[in-house]
Formats: sequence, structure tokens, C-alpha cells
Amino acid sequence: MVRFLAGIAGILLTGVTLAIASPSPERQKELRNLLIQDCGSCHGMTLKGGLGPPLVPEALAGKSPEFLRRTIVEGRPGTPMPPWGGLLSDADIDWLVKILLDGEAAP
Repeated sequence: MVRFLAGIAGILLTGVTLAIASPSPERQKELRNLLIQDCGSCHGMTLKGGLGPPLVPEALAGKSPEFLRRTIVEGRPGTPMPPWGGLLSDADIDWLVKILLDGEAAP
């Protein structure tokens, strides 16, 4: 058991993360639509900003995936940003964070 825990700790310390399965291509299409339509209603239809801040890579530079993930899951209290954690799976959220940071989200 100690070796197992030490192995897990080693994996975590090396920065290797266990990947959650990506959503299916059909789900990715739905998520892209959600991002453009729902998120875009505040962040701008091209995600370059509006009521909410821009969601383009330049604006997200320096923000960790975990920060973005928590923002999506919990929303931003005191702002119009709602929590999406009850509506999206972990895989959905991780995929959205990835495409936002990779610059693949804009229409």
C-alpha cells in the first residue's frame, strides 16, 4: 500500500495527470454550440468580450486550467457568471477549458 501511495504521489509531483475521456464528437458539437450561444451571450459571440471578459487565449494567458475549471463549475459570485457544474460533466468542462486555452473555441 505504501508503494502504491508513493507511486501516485510521484505521478502527481511529476506533473503527469490522468486524462478524463474526451466527450464524443457529437457532444463536442453540442458543447461548442453552448459555448458560442450561451457563453457568447455575455462574453461576445466571437468570445472577444462583452458583459463578461474575453475568452480568447491572450486574455486567458496566465490563468490556470484549474482556475478556469472552478469558474465554470462554481460561477463567479457577485457577477452574472452562473455555475455550470450541475449541467456539465467533468469531461465536458475539461474539454471546454482545453479548447479555450488552445484557442480553438472561437467560431
